[in-house]
Amino acid sequence: MRRVEGTSGIRLIECVSPARNRWRVRWDVREREDGSASYMEEGFIGRPAPETIKAVITGWYNEQVDETILSGFVYEDMPVWLSSENQFNYKAAYDLAVQTGGATLPVTFKFGTDEQSVYRTFETLEELTDFYTKAMKHIQDTLADGWKKKDAFNPEDYQVE
Repeated sequence: MRRVEGTSGIRLIECVSPARNRWRVRWDVREREDGSASYMEEGFIGRPAPETIKAVITGWYNEQVDETILSGFVYEDMPVWLSSENQFNYKAAYDLAVQTGGATLPVTFKFGTDEQSVYRTFETLEELTDFYTKAMKHIQDTLADGWKKKDAFNPEDYQVE
C-alpha cells in the first residue's frame, strides 16, 4: 500500500493487467485544483472481494486514527505523545487532583520529543483540567473523524462495469 500521485478522476478499482489478473484499489483520493490527485493504492493478484476491499481501506483508516491520536496532539506548542500508558497516567493524575481538590498538585509531565524534551508542571487544577480536557477532545475528534471516513465507505464505488 502506498500513496500515489496521479490525475483526478482515477477509477477506484481497476484491472491494470488483464493478462496477469492484476488489480488496483484506490481510496483517500485528494484532488488538486491543477487536475492532479494523490491517493492511496493497493495492488492485488485477482479481483479482490468486496470484503477484502473494505478490510484494507478501513484498516488503513484505523492506522491513521491511531497515529493521529498518538502523535497529533499539541499542547502549548509542545507535541504530546498520547500512548495508552500516557493517557492512563494523565487520567490518573487528573482524577486524583479532582478528588483531592488539587492537594496532589503540582504534577509534572514530560512533553516534546525524544530529541527535545519539555517538562510542563501543572500548578493548579484549572491548568491540569485545561490540558486533560484538550487531550480528550483531541482523541474524541480524531475518533469521530475516523468513524466518519469509514462510514463513508460505499461498496458500490468499487463495482466494475
